[in-house]
Order: sequence, then C-alpha cells, then structure tokens
Amino acid sequence: MTQEFLTTVFGWMALLNIAVLLFSTLMIVLMQGWIAGIHGRIFQMERPDVRRAYFRFLANYKILTLIFCIIPWLALKLA
Repeated sequence: MTQEFLTTVFGWMALLNIAVLLFSTLMIVLMQGWIAGIHGRIFQMERPDVRRAYFRFLANYKILTLIFCIIPWLALKLA
C-alpha cells in the first residue's frame, strides 16, 4: 500500500464519518422530543437521561472520528 492510497482511504473515511456525525446531530436536534420518547420507553430512561446519553454519544463519536480518521489523514498529508 502506498502513502497516496492510505491518504485517500483515510480522507474518505473521515468524510463519511463526519457526514454520519452531522446527520446524527441534525436528527437528534430536529426530532429530539419524539426520539427521546421512543428511546426512553425502550430503555426505561427518563428524558433528561436520554438527552445526556445523546450528548455523550455525539461527543464520543466526534472524538473517535478525530483520533482514528482525521489525525491519521492529516499526518499522511503532511508526511
């Protein structure tokens, strides 16, 4: 595998993960009341706890995308 190939793979991987993150964030923000009600019933949680879990999910996904996709892509671009 060449450096150019790895750069391309990490670039597309970062782009797709950012798109999923943005879509998830948009859906949670726009449909929070409805989705929180469904997830609250499924997992037997109160709405504030569901909202806290959403925030934790988005924060963790963002950190993992940064560490495993964007930083390696940036390192390959700078190399």
